[in-house]
Amino acid sequence: MKETSMRRRDWLAGLAGAMVASGSTPDIEYELSEDGGWCWFQDERALMIGDRVVFGYVASGHRDPRRRGRVEIAEWGPNDRVATAGLHEPEAESERRAWVDDHNAPAFLMRRDGRILVVYSQHGRENRIYYRISKEPGDIRAWGAERVFVPSESSRVTYTNLHRVGGRIYNFFRGLDNSYKPSYMYSEDEGETWRTGNVLIQVPAQFRHRPYVRYAGDGRETVHMVYTEGHPRDFDNSVYHVYLRDGQLHRSDATVLARLEKGLGRPEDGTRIFSGDAGNVAWTSDVHLDRSGLPVVVYSVQKDGAGKKPGEAGEDHRYRYARWDGRQWMDEEIGYAGSKLYPGEDDYTGNVCLDPQNVDVVYASSNVEVRTGQRLAHGRYQLFRGERQRGKWQWAPMTDTRDQDNIRPVVPIGGKGIVLWLRGRMTTYTNYRLAVMGKRLA
Repeated sequence: MKETSMRRRDWLAGLAGAMVASGSTPDIEYELSEDGGWCWFQDERALMIGDRVVFGYVASGHRDPRRRGRVEIAEWGPNDRVATAGLHEPEAESERRAWVDDHNAPAFLMRRDGRILVVYSQHGRENRIYYRISKEPGDIRAWGAERVFVPSESSRVTYTNLHRVGGRIYNFFRGLDNSYKPSYMYSEDEGETWRTGNVLIQVPAQFRHRPYVRYAGDGRETVHMVYTEGHPRDFDNSVYHVYLRDGQLHRSDATVLARLEKGLGRPEDGTRIFSGDAGNVAWTSDVHLDRSGLPVVVYSVQKDGAGKKPGEAGEDHRYRYARWDGRQWMDEEIGYAGSKLYPGEDDYTGNVCLDPQNVDVVYASSNVEVRTGQRLAHGRYQLFRGERQRGKWQWAPMTDTRDQDNIRPVVPIGGKGIVLWLRGRMTTYTNYRLAVMGKRLA
């Protein structure tokens, strides 16, 4: 295990002044890893273990070629030092390059004995899902051997999402039997051994669609799922919700849809949160539960794609916020998300996340002023903190970098005032020069 001092970066004077004027206070940001990337369809990407933040990522090797394709775990302690350890270390150079993909980032779950379960996989390249268990409770320094579970020989898997329901741990992934669909496997012995489940959501269509799902669980009896019909380049996505409880999938109003083993016959079986069309194409970003255990969702919508071919749109995205109040979904636009993150992916934004400790708080990445849509001075993606106050959203800037983007924020459950994100440049999901950043807000 490697332990390093972090780079402390004080706020630029202009930004500090802006934040003080808005009622915020300047804080200190830290570079937690000089090389690391993650997608946003794995969770939990970060865990709180006592007063320490544990998180994972995939190194691209842009600083040190020896780290290329390495799946790593890191720990940010209260003494503002970071310890890192390797989880998966490709050997051949061809394998290293194959593992440089932000979809391969790990997900974590705390076992009942306090040891950490970590699961990860490649991005649709093979049928293998990898997992390891820490040797000691809450300790990232030593790990048991890397093990492999194959859901089926024909599977082509990606994404990992770990959730507990009673005595069972689920890993929700994509690609059972090369279906391209949300799927699941499960363990009844705390992640020691696994069994294959089924496909969660079918999509009757002439070609293979792939619903994109975000998951949130209460750790006891329920897992919520928020999803689209497919990839936004293939479908004018809407957003839907179902939840798993007592082995059955339910609509938001508790109507039973199907046994988990059967899955949904089509996306439209769930409760529709947002209705998409050619000029309003949605993609899921984050979901968490409020203090009453009800789901809250944030997502992005591309507004300028009607009548255009892929690659021609993606210059106007908006962030939206939806909340189930026990009877209906309350849905609203909350800010401008700016333009596409890079050419070739019209629907990629800097992304937005919820604060699980207070779902009236969000963190958004945008290359425009999030309140007005006005282009930012340097054109780079910056982070903004938004909070609903008296029914209105109040925004304050968090970063001000001239030549680097700040994207894909995440707040760990239990991490009061802690925000992680990625800083640098991204050309594609396999070509990025990013650092993992962290902040403890006042």
